[in-house]
Amino acid sequence: MPGSASISCMGPWPKDVGIIAMELYFPSQYVDQAELEQFDGVPAGKYTIGLGQARMGFCSDCEDINSLCLTVVQRLMERNSLSYDSIGRLEVGTETIIDKSKSVKTVIMQLFEDSGNTDVEGIDTTNACYGGTAALFNAVNWVESSSWDGRYALVVAGDIAVYATGSARPTGGAGAVAMLVGPNAPLAFERGLRGTHMEHAYDFYKPDLMSEYPVVDGKLSIECYLSALDRCYSVYRKKIHAQWQRESSDKRFCLDDFGFLVFHSPYCKLVQKSLARLMLNDFLAHPSPNTETGAFTGLDAFRDIRLEETYFDRDVEKAFMKASTDLFEKKTKCSLLVSNQNGNMYTPSVYGCLASLLAQHTTSQLAGQRVGLFSYGSGSAATLYSVRVTQDHTPGSALDKLVCSLSDIRQRLDSRRKVSPAIFSENMKLREETHHLANYRPRGSADDLFPGTWYLTRVDEKHRREYARRPLDSELPAEPQLVHSTTAMEHIPSPVKKMPRIPAATAVPEAAVSN
Repeated sequence: MPGSASISCMGPWPKDVGIIAMELYFPSQYVDQAELEQFDGVPAGKYTIGLGQARMGFCSDCEDINSLCLTVVQRLMERNSLSYDSIGRLEVGTETIIDKSKSVKTVIMQLFEDSGNTDVEGIDTTNACYGGTAALFNAVNWVESSSWDGRYALVVAGDIAVYATGSARPTGGAGAVAMLVGPNAPLAFERGLRGTHMEHAYDFYKPDLMSEYPVVDGKLSIECYLSALDRCYSVYRKKIHAQWQRESSDKRFCLDDFGFLVFHSPYCKLVQKSLARLMLNDFLAHPSPNTETGAFTGLDAFRDIRLEETYFDRDVEKAFMKASTDLFEKKTKCSLLVSNQNGNMYTPSVYGCLASLLAQHTTSQLAGQRVGLFSYGSGSAATLYSVRVTQDHTPGSALDKLVCSLSDIRQRLDSRRKVSPAIFSENMKLREETHHLANYRPRGSADDLFPGTWYLTRVDEKHRREYARRPLDSELPAEPQLVHSTTAMEHIPSPVKKMPRIPAATAVPEAAVSN
Protein backbone atom coordinates (compact mmCIF):
# COMPACT_ATOMS: atom_id res chain seq x y z
CA MET A 1 0.00 0.00 0.00
CA PRO A 2 1.28 3.51 -0.73
CA GLY A 3 3.85 4.94 1.62
CA SER A 4 4.48 1.76 3.58
CA ALA A 5 7.88 0.15 3.38
CA SER A 6 7.09 -3.46 2.60
CA ILE A 7 9.43 -6.31 1.79
CA SER A 8 9.25 -5.28 -1.87
CA CYS A 9 11.35 -2.17 -1.19
CA MET A 10 14.08 -3.91 0.79
CA GLY A 11 17.22 -3.44 -1.26
CA PRO A 12 19.49 -0.61 -2.39
CA TRP A 13 16.57 1.82 -2.10
CA PRO A 14 12.80 1.86 -1.59
CA LYS A 15 10.73 0.80 -4.56
CA ASP A 16 8.67 3.11 -6.80
CA VAL A 17 9.39 6.36 -4.98
CA GLY A 18 7.20 9.19 -6.20
CA ILE A 19 3.97 11.12 -5.73
CA ILE A 20 1.34 9.45 -3.56
CA ALA A 21 -1.12 12.31 -3.08
CA MET A 22 -1.60 15.84 -4.44
CA GLU A 23 -3.58 18.91 -3.45
CA LEU A 24 -4.10 22.09 -5.47
CA TYR A 25 -5.13 25.55 -4.28
CA PHE A 26 -6.00 28.59 -6.39
CA PRO A 27 -7.67 31.90 -5.43
CA SER A 28 -11.45 32.20 -5.24
CA GLN A 29 -11.59 35.12 -7.70
CA TYR A 30 -10.52 35.69 -11.28
CA VAL A 31 -10.57 38.25 -14.05
CA ASP A 32 -11.82 37.32 -17.53
CA GLN A 33 -9.07 37.70 -20.13
CA ALA A 34 -11.45 38.81 -22.91
CA GLU A 35 -12.75 41.57 -20.64
CA LEU A 36 -9.17 42.45 -19.71
CA GLU A 37 -8.36 42.87 -23.42
CA GLN A 38 -11.11 45.49 -23.68
CA PHE A 39 -10.05 47.20 -20.46
CA ASP A 40 -6.42 47.37 -21.60
CA GLY A 41 -7.38 48.63 -25.06
CA VAL A 42 -5.61 45.85 -26.95
CA PRO A 43 -6.92 43.98 -30.01
CA ALA A 44 -9.49 41.26 -29.30
CA GLY A 45 -7.77 37.88 -29.06
CA LYS A 46 -4.38 39.20 -27.93
CA TYR A 47 -4.65 37.43 -24.58
CA THR A 48 -7.27 34.78 -25.33
CA ILE A 49 -5.84 33.56 -28.66
CA GLY A 50 -2.30 34.94 -28.75
CA LEU A 51 -1.51 33.72 -25.24
CA GLY A 52 -4.18 31.03 -25.03
CA GLN A 53 -5.52 32.30 -21.71
CA ALA A 54 -9.20 32.45 -20.70
CA ARG A 55 -9.13 33.53 -17.04
CA MET A 56 -6.55 34.70 -14.51
CA GLY A 57 -6.78 34.01 -10.80
CA PHE A 58 -5.42 36.62 -8.42
CA CYS A 59 -5.09 37.32 -4.70
CA SER A 60 -6.34 40.27 -2.72
CA ASP A 61 -4.09 41.82 -0.07
CA CYS A 62 -5.36 39.34 2.55
CA GLU A 63 -3.49 36.45 0.90
CA ASP A 64 0.27 36.01 0.70
CA ILE A 65 2.67 33.15 0.06
CA ASN A 66 2.44 31.95 3.65
CA SER A 67 -1.37 31.77 3.61
CA LEU A 68 -1.42 29.95 0.26
CA CYS A 69 0.97 27.29 1.55
CA LEU A 70 -0.80 26.93 4.90
CA THR A 71 -4.06 26.34 3.01
CA VAL A 72 -2.79 23.73 0.58
CA VAL A 73 -0.87 21.77 3.25
CA GLN A 74 -3.77 21.60 5.70
CA ARG A 75 -6.16 20.65 2.92
CA LEU A 76 -3.92 17.77 1.80
CA MET A 77 -3.49 16.51 5.36
CA GLU A 78 -7.23 16.67 6.12
CA ARG A 79 -8.48 15.16 2.89
CA ASN A 80 -6.07 12.24 3.15
CA SER A 81 -6.56 11.74 6.92
CA LEU A 82 -2.84 12.09 7.54
CA SER A 83 -1.26 12.76 10.91
CA TYR A 84 1.41 15.45 11.10
CA ASP A 85 3.82 13.11 12.86
CA SER A 86 3.90 10.98 9.70
CA ILE A 87 5.87 13.72 7.89
CA GLY A 88 9.67 13.60 8.14
CA ARG A 89 10.59 16.17 5.51
CA LEU A 90 8.88 19.34 4.33
CA GLU A 91 10.36 21.58 1.66
CA VAL A 92 8.86 24.62 -0.04
CA GLY A 93 9.68 25.80 -3.56
CA THR A 94 8.79 29.45 -4.12
CA GLU A 95 10.07 32.68 -5.62
CA THR A 96 7.54 34.83 -3.74
CA ILE A 97 9.85 36.20 -1.08
CA ILE A 98 8.41 38.26 1.77
CA ASP A 99 11.29 37.71 4.18
CA LYS A 100 14.97 37.48 3.32
CA SER A 101 15.71 35.18 6.27
CA LYS A 102 12.64 33.37 7.61
CA SER A 103 11.41 30.54 5.39
CA VAL A 104 7.83 29.77 4.43
CA LYS A 105 8.51 26.24 5.71
CA THR A 106 8.95 27.53 9.27
CA VAL A 107 5.55 29.26 9.07
CA ILE A 108 3.93 26.00 7.94
CA MET A 109 5.51 24.21 10.90
CA GLN A 110 2.93 25.84 13.17
CA LEU A 111 0.39 23.40 11.70
CA PHE A 112 2.50 20.67 13.33
CA GLU A 113 2.27 22.04 16.87
CA ASP A 114 -0.57 19.80 18.07
CA SER A 115 1.33 16.70 16.94
CA GLY A 116 4.50 17.72 18.76
CA ASN A 117 6.48 16.77 15.65
CA THR A 118 9.42 19.12 15.17
CA ASP A 119 11.70 16.49 13.60
CA VAL A 120 11.01 17.64 10.04
CA GLU A 121 13.88 18.26 7.61
CA GLY A 122 13.92 20.73 4.72
CA ILE A 123 13.62 24.49 4.18
CA ASP A 124 12.79 26.72 1.18
CA THR A 125 14.28 26.39 -2.29
CA THR A 126 14.39 29.27 -4.76
CA ASN A 127 15.14 29.72 -8.43
CA ALA A 128 12.25 31.36 -10.27
CA CYS A 129 9.69 28.75 -11.36
CA TYR A 130 12.08 25.81 -10.82
CA GLY A 131 12.06 25.81 -7.01
CA GLY A 132 9.14 23.38 -6.71
CA THR A 133 10.88 20.84 -8.94
CA ALA A 134 14.13 21.17 -6.98
CA ALA A 135 12.17 20.59 -3.76
CA LEU A 136 10.48 17.55 -5.28
CA PHE A 137 13.81 16.08 -6.40
CA ASN A 138 15.21 16.66 -2.90
CA ALA A 139 12.22 14.83 -1.39
CA VAL A 140 12.63 11.85 -3.71
CA ASN A 141 16.37 11.76 -3.04
CA TRP A 142 15.74 11.86 0.73
CA VAL A 143 13.39 8.87 0.58
CA GLU A 144 15.95 6.96 -1.51
CA SER A 145 18.86 7.84 0.80
CA SER A 146 20.35 6.51 4.02
CA SER A 147 18.85 9.58 5.76
CA TRP A 148 15.30 8.30 5.30
CA ASP A 149 13.54 7.31 8.53
CA GLY A 150 10.50 5.71 6.93
CA ARG A 151 8.18 8.74 7.02
CA TYR A 152 6.65 10.72 4.18
CA ALA A 153 8.16 13.78 2.54
CA LEU A 154 5.88 16.72 1.80
CA VAL A 155 6.64 19.12 -1.05
CA VAL A 156 4.94 22.49 -1.41
CA ALA A 157 5.19 24.72 -4.48
CA GLY A 158 3.47 28.09 -4.28
CA ASP A 159 3.64 31.57 -5.75
CA ILE A 160 1.77 34.78 -6.48
CA ALA A 161 2.64 35.85 -10.04
CA VAL A 162 2.00 39.56 -10.58
CA TYR A 163 3.37 42.03 -13.11
CA ALA A 164 3.43 45.79 -13.53
CA THR A 165 0.86 47.32 -15.88
CA GLY A 166 1.75 46.35 -19.44
CA SER A 167 2.00 43.44 -21.83
CA ALA A 168 3.19 40.93 -19.20
CA ARG A 169 0.34 41.49 -16.71
CA PRO A 170 -2.10 39.01 -18.37
CA THR A 171 0.47 36.21 -17.87
CA GLY A 172 0.03 36.36 -14.09
CA GLY A 173 -1.76 33.98 -11.74
CA ALA A 174 -1.47 32.48 -8.27
CA GLY A 175 -1.73 29.15 -6.50
CA ALA A 176 -0.06 26.36 -4.58
CA VAL A 177 0.40 22.60 -4.92
CA ALA A 178 1.25 20.13 -2.15
CA MET A 179 2.61 16.67 -2.98
CA LEU A 180 3.08 13.69 -0.66
CA VAL A 181 6.19 11.69 -1.55
CA GLY A 182 7.06 8.14 -0.54
CA PRO A 183 7.64 4.58 -1.80
CA ASN A 184 5.09 2.39 -3.59
CA ALA A 185 3.68 5.50 -5.23
CA PRO A 186 1.12 5.53 -8.07
CA LEU A 187 3.36 8.07 -9.88
CA ALA A 188 6.86 6.64 -9.59
CA PHE A 189 9.96 8.52 -10.73
CA GLU A 190 11.86 6.71 -13.47
CA ARG A 191 15.31 6.24 -12.01
CA GLY A 192 18.15 7.91 -13.91
CA LEU A 193 15.90 9.58 -16.48
CA ARG A 194 16.42 13.29 -15.97
CA GLY A 195 17.79 15.71 -18.54
CA THR A 196 18.90 18.98 -16.92
CA HIS A 197 20.21 22.26 -18.32
CA MET A 198 21.55 25.14 -16.22
CA GLU A 199 23.02 28.43 -17.42
CA HIS A 200 23.40 32.10 -16.51
CA ALA A 201 20.81 34.43 -18.07
CA TYR A 202 18.96 37.62 -17.18
CA ASP A 203 15.69 36.68 -18.87
CA PHE A 204 13.47 37.20 -15.80
CA TYR A 205 14.63 38.30 -12.36
CA LYS A 206 13.56 40.31 -9.30
CA PRO A 207 16.33 42.69 -8.22
CA ASP A 208 14.01 45.12 -6.39
CA LEU A 209 13.39 43.48 -3.02
CA MET A 210 10.73 46.06 -2.14
CA SER A 211 8.55 45.14 -5.13
CA GLU A 212 6.65 42.03 -6.17
CA TYR A 213 7.26 42.84 -9.84
CA PRO A 214 9.98 41.17 -11.92
CA VAL A 215 12.20 42.60 -14.62
CA VAL A 216 11.41 40.66 -17.80
CA ASP A 217 13.16 40.40 -21.15
CA GLY A 218 10.30 38.70 -22.99
CA LYS A 219 12.14 37.68 -26.15
CA LEU A 220 15.18 36.39 -24.28
CA SER A 221 12.92 34.49 -21.87
CA ILE A 222 11.25 32.62 -24.72
CA GLU A 223 14.63 31.82 -26.28
CA CYS A 224 15.99 30.56 -22.96
CA TYR A 225 12.90 28.40 -22.39
CA LEU A 226 13.04 26.79 -25.86
CA SER A 227 16.81 26.38 -25.78
CA ALA A 228 16.60 24.68 -22.38
CA LEU A 229 13.85 22.41 -23.71
CA ASP A 230 16.04 21.37 -26.67
CA ARG A 231 19.00 20.58 -24.44
CA CYS A 232 17.03 18.78 -21.73
CA TYR A 233 15.31 16.59 -24.34
CA SER A 234 18.66 15.75 -25.92
CA VAL A 235 20.13 14.69 -22.56
CA TYR A 236 16.98 12.72 -21.62
CA ARG A 237 17.10 10.80 -24.92
CA LYS A 238 20.77 9.95 -24.45
CA LYS A 239 20.07 8.60 -20.97
CA ILE A 240 17.12 6.45 -21.99
CA HIS A 241 19.03 5.18 -25.02
CA ALA A 242 21.86 4.16 -22.67
CA GLN A 243 19.37 2.28 -20.48
CA TRP A 244 17.86 0.54 -23.48
CA GLN A 245 21.31 -0.43 -24.80
CA ARG A 246 22.09 -2.06 -21.46
CA GLU A 247 18.91 -4.05 -22.00
CA SER A 248 20.13 -5.02 -25.53
CA SER A 249 17.61 -2.81 -27.29
CA ASP A 250 18.53 -0.53 -30.20
CA LYS A 251 15.16 1.25 -30.17
CA ARG A 252 15.16 4.98 -30.96
CA PHE A 253 13.31 7.19 -28.45
CA CYS A 254 10.73 9.66 -29.76
CA LEU A 255 7.63 11.53 -28.56
CA ASP A 256 5.49 8.45 -29.11
CA ASP A 257 7.26 6.88 -26.12
CA PHE A 258 5.58 9.38 -23.81
CA GLY A 259 1.99 8.58 -22.97
CA PHE A 260 1.52 12.20 -21.92
CA LEU A 261 3.66 15.35 -21.79
CA VAL A 262 3.18 18.30 -19.44
CA PHE A 263 5.15 21.52 -19.38
CA HIS A 264 5.79 24.54 -17.23
CA SER A 265 3.16 26.91 -18.59
CA PRO A 266 3.86 30.67 -18.54
CA TYR A 267 0.93 30.78 -20.99
CA CYS A 268 -0.82 28.02 -22.89
CA LYS A 269 0.30 28.95 -26.39
CA LEU A 270 3.95 28.50 -25.41
CA VAL A 271 3.17 24.95 -24.30
CA GLN A 272 1.69 24.12 -27.70
CA LYS A 273 4.77 25.59 -29.35
CA SER A 274 6.97 23.53 -27.02
CA LEU A 275 5.43 20.25 -28.06
CA ALA A 276 5.96 21.28 -31.68
CA ARG A 277 9.55 22.05 -30.75
CA LEU A 278 10.07 18.50 -29.48
CA MET A 279 8.71 17.14 -32.76
CA LEU A 280 11.27 19.33 -34.55
CA ASN A 281 13.96 17.74 -32.37
CA ASP A 282 12.75 14.25 -33.29
CA PHE A 283 12.71 15.19 -36.98
CA LEU A 284 16.26 16.57 -37.01
CA ALA A 285 17.63 13.68 -34.91
CA HIS A 286 16.13 11.00 -37.14
CA PRO A 287 18.71 9.58 -39.60
CA SER A 288 16.16 9.21 -42.41
CA PRO A 289 12.71 10.65 -41.60
CA ASN A 290 9.83 9.72 -43.88
CA THR A 291 8.53 12.99 -45.33
CA GLU A 292 6.11 11.27 -47.73
CA THR A 293 3.75 9.72 -45.18
CA GLY A 294 3.23 9.86 -41.42
CA ALA A 295 3.92 12.61 -38.90
CA PHE A 296 6.75 14.22 -40.90
CA THR A 297 4.81 14.50 -44.15
CA GLY A 298 5.75 17.62 -46.13
CA LEU A 299 8.56 18.69 -43.80
CA ASP A 300 11.49 17.84 -46.09
CA ALA A 301 12.25 21.56 -46.66
CA PHE A 302 13.35 21.84 -43.02
CA ARG A 303 15.79 18.93 -43.05
CA ASP A 304 18.97 21.03 -42.96
CA ILE A 305 17.99 23.76 -40.50
CA ARG A 306 19.88 24.32 -37.24
CA LEU A 307 17.93 24.23 -33.96
CA GLU A 308 19.59 27.33 -32.50
CA GLU A 309 18.53 29.41 -35.50
CA THR A 310 14.81 28.57 -35.29
CA TYR A 311 13.60 30.06 -31.99
CA PHE A 312 11.70 32.82 -33.79
CA ASP A 313 11.38 31.29 -37.26
CA ARG A 314 7.65 31.59 -38.02
CA ASP A 315 7.79 29.16 -40.95
CA VAL A 316 9.32 26.42 -38.81
CA GLU A 317 6.96 27.13 -35.93
CA LYS A 318 3.87 27.06 -38.13
CA ALA A 319 4.88 23.87 -39.96
CA PHE A 320 5.67 21.87 -36.82
CA MET A 321 2.68 23.16 -34.84
CA LYS A 322 0.51 21.87 -37.68
CA ALA A 323 2.39 18.57 -37.84
CA SER A 324 2.11 18.05 -34.08
CA THR A 325 -1.60 18.90 -33.78
CA ASP A 326 -2.68 15.31 -33.16
CA LEU A 327 0.09 14.74 -30.62
CA PHE A 328 -0.89 17.92 -28.80
CA GLU A 329 -4.54 16.87 -28.64
CA LYS A 330 -3.68 13.39 -27.33
CA LYS A 331 -0.75 14.04 -25.01
CA THR A 332 -0.79 17.63 -23.74
CA LYS A 333 -3.92 19.71 -24.32
CA CYS A 334 -5.89 18.31 -21.38
CA SER A 335 -3.05 19.29 -19.01
CA LEU A 336 -3.73 22.98 -19.63
CA LEU A 337 -7.04 23.23 -17.77
CA VAL A 338 -5.71 25.02 -14.68
CA SER A 339 -3.22 27.08 -16.70
CA ASN A 340 -5.93 28.29 -19.08
CA GLN A 341 -8.40 29.07 -16.30
CA ASN A 342 -6.07 30.36 -13.57
CA GLY A 343 -2.89 31.53 -15.28
CA ASN A 344 0.77 31.05 -14.48
CA MET A 345 1.37 29.94 -10.89
CA TYR A 346 5.18 29.97 -11.27
CA THR A 347 6.61 27.06 -9.21
CA PRO A 348 3.33 25.07 -9.10
CA SER A 349 2.67 25.61 -12.82
CA VAL A 350 3.90 22.27 -14.18
CA TYR A 351 2.28 20.44 -11.23
CA GLY A 352 -1.02 22.20 -11.82
CA CYS A 353 -0.72 20.81 -15.35
CA LEU A 354 -0.04 17.33 -13.96
CA ALA A 355 -3.08 17.62 -11.69
CA SER A 356 -5.20 18.73 -14.67
CA LEU A 357 -4.05 15.70 -16.65
CA LEU A 358 -4.91 13.30 -13.83
CA ALA A 359 -8.27 14.95 -13.20
CA GLN A 360 -9.44 14.50 -16.78
CA HIS A 361 -8.54 10.86 -17.40
CA THR A 362 -9.79 7.60 -16.00
CA THR A 363 -7.43 5.37 -14.06
CA SER A 364 -7.50 2.81 -16.88
CA GLN A 365 -6.39 5.48 -19.36
CA LEU A 366 -3.52 6.48 -17.08
CA ALA A 367 -2.33 3.06 -15.90
CA GLY A 368 1.14 2.11 -17.10
CA GLN A 369 1.74 5.37 -18.97
CA ARG A 370 5.02 7.27 -19.00
CA VAL A 371 4.39 10.96 -18.26
CA GLY A 372 7.07 13.44 -19.28
CA LEU A 373 7.38 16.68 -17.30
CA PHE A 374 9.37 19.74 -18.36
CA SER A 375 10.15 22.23 -15.61
CA TYR A 376 11.74 25.61 -16.34
CA GLY A 377 12.83 28.47 -14.11
CA SER A 378 14.37 31.66 -15.43
CA GLY A 379 17.93 32.50 -14.67
CA SER A 380 17.99 29.68 -15.79
CA ALA A 381 17.35 26.11 -14.59
CA ALA A 382 15.42 23.37 -16.36
CA THR A 383 14.80 19.62 -16.23
CA LEU A 384 12.88 17.16 -18.36
CA TYR A 385 12.07 14.00 -16.40
CA SER A 386 9.45 11.27 -16.37
CA VAL A 387 7.22 9.37 -14.00
CA ARG A 388 5.64 5.99 -14.63
CA VAL A 389 2.00 5.51 -13.64
CA THR A 390 1.31 2.29 -11.75
CA GLN A 391 -0.45 -0.55 -13.58
CA ASP A 392 -2.85 -1.05 -10.69
CA HIS A 393 -6.01 0.92 -11.45
CA THR A 394 -8.48 -1.16 -9.46
CA PRO A 395 -11.10 0.61 -7.31
CA GLY A 396 -9.54 1.69 -4.03
CA SER A 397 -5.99 1.50 -5.42
CA ALA A 398 -3.44 4.26 -4.78
CA LEU A 399 -4.00 5.55 -8.32
CA ASP A 400 -7.76 5.51 -7.87
CA LYS A 401 -7.46 7.56 -4.66
CA LEU A 402 -5.13 10.07 -6.29
CA VAL A 403 -7.34 10.60 -9.35
CA CYS A 404 -10.49 10.77 -7.24
CA SER A 405 -8.95 13.44 -5.00
CA LEU A 406 -8.39 15.70 -8.02
CA SER A 407 -11.71 15.10 -9.74
CA ASP A 408 -13.25 18.31 -8.36
CA ILE A 409 -10.78 20.71 -10.00
CA ARG A 410 -13.10 21.86 -12.79
CA GLN A 411 -15.98 22.26 -10.35
CA ARG A 412 -13.81 24.39 -8.06
CA LEU A 413 -12.63 26.51 -10.99
CA ASP A 414 -16.23 27.11 -12.04
CA SER A 415 -17.24 28.07 -8.50
CA ARG A 416 -14.93 31.09 -8.37
CA ARG A 417 -16.16 34.67 -8.38
CA LYS A 418 -15.59 36.80 -11.50
CA VAL A 419 -14.22 40.27 -10.80
CA SER A 420 -14.21 43.16 -13.25
CA PRO A 421 -10.89 44.31 -14.77
CA ALA A 422 -11.30 47.62 -12.96
CA ILE A 423 -11.51 45.90 -9.57
CA PHE A 424 -8.61 43.63 -10.54
CA SER A 425 -6.54 46.71 -11.41
CA GLU A 426 -7.43 48.30 -8.08
CA ASN A 427 -6.31 45.13 -6.28
CA MET A 428 -2.97 45.19 -8.10
CA LYS A 429 -2.51 48.86 -7.18
CA LEU A 430 -3.31 48.11 -3.53
CA ARG A 431 -0.80 45.25 -3.43
CA GLU A 432 1.80 47.50 -5.02
CA GLU A 433 1.26 50.23 -2.42
CA THR A 434 1.08 47.98 0.65
CA HIS A 435 3.64 45.30 -0.19
CA HIS A 436 5.95 44.88 2.81
CA LEU A 437 4.30 47.57 4.95
CA ALA A 438 4.46 47.27 8.73
CA ASN A 439 1.46 48.02 10.96
CA TYR A 440 -0.91 46.94 8.21
CA ARG A 441 -4.31 45.29 8.27
CA PRO A 442 -5.46 43.93 4.89
CA ARG A 443 -8.56 45.44 3.33
CA GLY A 444 -9.62 42.26 1.53
CA SER A 445 -12.49 40.30 3.04
CA ALA A 446 -12.13 36.73 4.28
CA ASP A 447 -15.78 36.21 3.29
CA ASP A 448 -14.68 36.21 -0.35
CA LEU A 449 -12.32 33.25 0.17
CA PHE A 450 -13.06 29.56 -0.20
CA PRO A 451 -14.00 27.83 3.09
CA GLY A 452 -10.88 26.48 4.80
CA THR A 453 -8.58 29.17 3.35
CA TRP A 454 -5.89 30.75 5.51
CA TYR A 455 -5.57 34.54 5.25
CA LEU A 456 -3.43 37.38 6.54
CA THR A 457 -5.05 39.33 9.39
CA ARG A 458 -2.28 41.71 10.40
CA VAL A 459 1.34 42.73 9.93
CA ASP A 460 2.64 44.24 13.17
CA GLU A 461 5.18 47.02 13.72
CA LYS A 462 8.04 44.48 13.44
CA HIS A 463 6.71 42.96 10.21
CA ARG A 464 5.51 39.83 12.02
CA ARG A 465 2.55 38.34 10.19
CA GLU A 466 -0.58 36.88 11.76
CA TYR A 467 -3.04 34.57 10.06
CA ALA A 468 -6.47 33.07 10.57
CA ARG A 469 -8.41 30.35 8.80
CA ARG A 470 -11.86 30.73 7.35
CA PRO A 471 -14.00 27.88 8.77
CA LEU A 472 -14.69 24.96 6.46
CA ASP A 473 -18.38 25.34 7.21
CA SER A 474 -19.21 28.56 5.35
CA GLU A 475 -22.22 29.17 7.61
CA LEU A 476 -20.04 29.62 10.70
CA PRO A 477 -18.54 33.00 11.59
CA ALA A 478 -14.82 33.35 10.90
CA GLU A 479 -13.02 32.80 14.18
CA PRO A 480 -9.33 33.70 13.84
CA GLN A 481 -6.79 31.03 14.70
CA LEU A 482 -3.58 32.97 14.98
CA VAL A 483 -0.83 30.71 13.77
CA HIS A 484 1.89 32.90 15.32
CA SER A 485 0.63 31.70 18.72
CA THR A 486 2.44 28.90 20.51
CA THR A 487 -0.82 27.50 21.91
CA ALA A 488 -2.40 24.49 20.25
CA MET A 489 -4.98 25.30 17.59
CA GLU A 490 -8.49 23.94 17.86
CA HIS A 491 -9.18 21.27 15.29
CA ILE A 492 -11.95 22.11 12.85
CA PRO A 493 -13.95 19.10 11.63
CA SER A 494 -13.78 18.88 7.86
CA PRO A 495 -16.98 18.54 5.83
CA VAL A 496 -15.01 18.48 2.58
CA LYS A 497 -14.69 15.24 0.71
CA LYS A 498 -12.09 13.04 2.39
CA MET A 499 -10.11 10.34 0.66
CA PRO A 500 -9.58 6.93 2.29
CA ARG A 501 -6.82 7.12 4.85
CA ILE A 502 -3.29 6.65 3.57
CA PRO A 503 -1.29 4.46 5.95
CA ALA A 504 1.71 6.05 7.60
CA ALA A 505 5.04 5.13 6.10
CA THR A 506 6.81 2.45 8.08
CA ALA A 507 10.44 2.82 9.05
CA VAL A 508 12.82 0.26 7.62
CA PRO A 509 16.36 -0.64 8.69
CA GLU A 510 18.87 1.99 7.60
CA ALA A 511 20.95 -0.57 5.71
CA ALA A 512 17.92 -1.45 3.61
CA VAL A 513 17.60 2.04 2.17
CA SER A 514 21.19 3.17 1.85
CA ASN A 515 22.46 4.13 -1.59
